[in-house]
Amino acid sequence: MNQIIEGLVASRGIESAFVDAWGNPATVTDETKIKLLKAMGYEVDDLTLLEQQVEDSVTQQWLNLVNPVQVFKHDEALVFPLRVSIDTAAEVYNVLLTLESGEEQRFEIEPVEQQLLNVAELEDEEVHEYAVALDVDLPMGYHELTVSLGDAELGRSRLIKVPERCFIPEPIENGKKIWGLSVQLYCVRSQKNWGIGDFSDLTVLVKNAACQGADFIGLNPIHELYPANPDACSPYGPSSRRWLNYLYIDVEQVPEFDSKVVQMWVQSFGLEARLNELRATEYVDYEGVAEVKLAALNQVFTEFQSVYLSKNTKHNKAFKQFVKEGGESLQTLAVFEALQERLKADGKDYWGWPVFPEEYKSYDMPAVAEFAKQNKERVTFYLFLQWQAALQFEDASKAANDAGMLIGLYRDLAVGVSEGSAEIWGNQDLYCIDASVGAPPDILGPLGQNWGLPPMDPIKLYEQAYQPIIDLFSSNMHASGALRIDHVMALLRLWWVYRGDHASKGGYVCYPVEDLLGILALESQRNQSLVIGEDLGTVPEEIRSKLADNGMYSYRVFFFEQAEDGGFYSPSHYPEQSMSTLTTHDMPTLIGYWHCDDLALGKELGLYPDADVLATLYDSRHENKQHILDTLHGHHSITKNVSHNVNDVGMSTELNYGMQTHMATGSSALLSLQLEDWLQMDKPVNIPGTFKEYPNWKRKLSRNLEDIFDDSDIVALAKNLSGRRKAASSE
Repeated sequence: MNQIIEGLVASRGIESAFVDAWGNPATVTDETKIKLLKAMGYEVDDLTLLEQQVEDSVTQQWLNLVNPVQVFKHDEALVFPLRVSIDTAAEVYNVLLTLESGEEQRFEIEPVEQQLLNVAELEDEEVHEYAVALDVDLPMGYHELTVSLGDAELGRSRLIKVPERCFIPEPIENGKKIWGLSVQLYCVRSQKNWGIGDFSDLTVLVKNAACQGADFIGLNPIHELYPANPDACSPYGPSSRRWLNYLYIDVEQVPEFDSKVVQMWVQSFGLEARLNELRATEYVDYEGVAEVKLAALNQVFTEFQSVYLSKNTKHNKAFKQFVKEGGESLQTLAVFEALQERLKADGKDYWGWPVFPEEYKSYDMPAVAEFAKQNKERVTFYLFLQWQAALQFEDASKAANDAGMLIGLYRDLAVGVSEGSAEIWGNQDLYCIDASVGAPPDILGPLGQNWGLPPMDPIKLYEQAYQPIIDLFSSNMHASGALRIDHVMALLRLWWVYRGDHASKGGYVCYPVEDLLGILALESQRNQSLVIGEDLGTVPEEIRSKLADNGMYSYRVFFFEQAEDGGFYSPSHYPEQSMSTLTTHDMPTLIGYWHCDDLALGKELGLYPDADVLATLYDSRHENKQHILDTLHGHHSITKNVSHNVNDVGMSTELNYGMQTHMATGSSALLSLQLEDWLQMDKPVNIPGTFKEYPNWKRKLSRNLEDIFDDSDIVALAKNLSGRRKAASSE
């Protein structure tokens, strides 16, 4: 490779080699490295332009008086780099430190009296970089440093002081072992919802589960998707990770739904008959649900606006405060959704901003501002939806706390947003849209994975003073007792795949892990939210130690915890600082696993390269099932009613529940069980590697929420889980 390109590969954190999921060394091709640089915006096809681009970048770095942001650890002194020309190095600079509290502290600095770090010869001047030390006990939080010379402000920097580690509830830190349920909220059936689980269902689930001894309810990502394109329903490919999916609003709980005007519409629309159809479907009818909910919410909004928002009412003040606090991010989302709605109505391409008309390709365009002005009421409507979603989610969280749950609700933060999203539309500089996040070949995806999610550019994230990541952590921890970070390796490195390339042809790009972990710890402490890192797949062992030291809980899946001889480790050997589980949303249910339904489906959908691969998978599954029986019998988690010989054992209630109670005896502080496995369901909610081949993210639960906790077998299972967790706590 050219020397300039080699230097860029190193400076931009593109890894040349890594250890794969099986412990084998792997390399990244030169072609891939060059493509990744191209995705970052480098002119790799023209070395002259590239050389100028690199030179301009270096010059700009030296011309920046201070760094855009600096993260300080809890025990670290305040020392920041200051770059000044040799001509002004002996001048007296004014430094203003504005603490997050508003308190101001002022200093006078003569750079030449500070430690000299480096010198650069630019075209017109010589620049010196000094290490400036301030004698300040900086409190935890976000602060601002402003440097001036005379009356001229020359630079600003954000200073972030972070705690030693993430928040851990005291009972858990003292050894208490707890359990909870994980649920895909949209899957929930109930007698009252509108064909999709909602925040009222969540409140009912919280109360019932708490009565059975559960200390948390884990949710799939509940990020906002696309009101105008409801079939784009993957919770892991959202439009915005800061805001909530409006489909989870219980429309009947929105003020003014019971008003005479809205109820007249309900009768004329024939709402009840339509809702009965939506509730009866086996899979969530996103188009149908969206059509009905948007129609009803439009009616409610019109009435609410007339009664409250057009006057100086308490509701109006609360709404305006919500919008103010949401800032540009919330405004961007609302304008995006109103614009997408209009384009769809006009018969134009609308799936995402890449197909918007040129004048609407970015949020900061004049035509977009004019659209927002001309369509203020529609923009306000979408702001209103976010407000109502937030209020209802907060109510569900309060119900969890009131029910005595130690953690309550825990959310799931997706690793990225989809290409056409509002989040990218509003901040295109931050994202590299010619690349996608994914994973190299591993146990979960032997062919590698491409998730179609453009990655953030680490340099742009730094230049934006980490604000986008701060907002993500803060908003997703709000009113939540825990946050699960999907693919937590994103804090250290991400597998980038260039547009059009196979997932296996990607490469790792590094991120500022120490800074990101520090910010995560700060937001965790502020929100009193425990953090769980999904650390499956290709994970260097040293990063697991780093995450643990930062107070983050590991994620341990029973089926992946195998010794070299094929036997399954006892859950009593799992790290205490972890959340354990049997299955995930990307895996078959317990029944599906035992009956090899996932392998049969994979064959039907063409997921396996050839018959030999499939035969090997069947053989491996058969061996694993025998090892599971050996483990369960060895720990007396099942009785002699279940044979020791796998050839004689089909999935039964005793085996299913035995596997779940087996996990409850483990050493992990947290145990999460899938509601699907309580109900002994067979169909998976998602099959990785498929798009339209299978109805991913649509399969509902097999029973209504109101019936689940009337089942004596389920109540007995919950009691058994609580007893075993209590016993594990005292060991």
